[in-house]
Amino acid sequence: MRNTIRKIGNTIRNKATKAYIAGKTALSAKKGEGYIDTALKIIISVVIGGLILAALYTLFNTTVMPTLTEKITGFFSYSGAAA
Repeated sequence: MRNTIRKIGNTIRNKATKAYIAGKTALSAKKGEGYIDTALKIIISVVIGGLILAALYTLFNTTVMPTLTEKITGFFSYSGAAA
């Protein structure tokens, strides 16, 4: 009886120790990617994309994406009449 209680106690202690070590390891880990890193990457990619698009407009001196220009013009030239 005493051995059984000791085994159960040891099992519980071992599992608690493993959980403690796993938690401590997870909290002390220095790797990973944060929200600020991801946001910064997105902002940089949007800015670089805009610069490339502006360079294409300047280089070719024409509309690079005509369908997009037509749709944007269509959004802002609302005449008020039902289609």
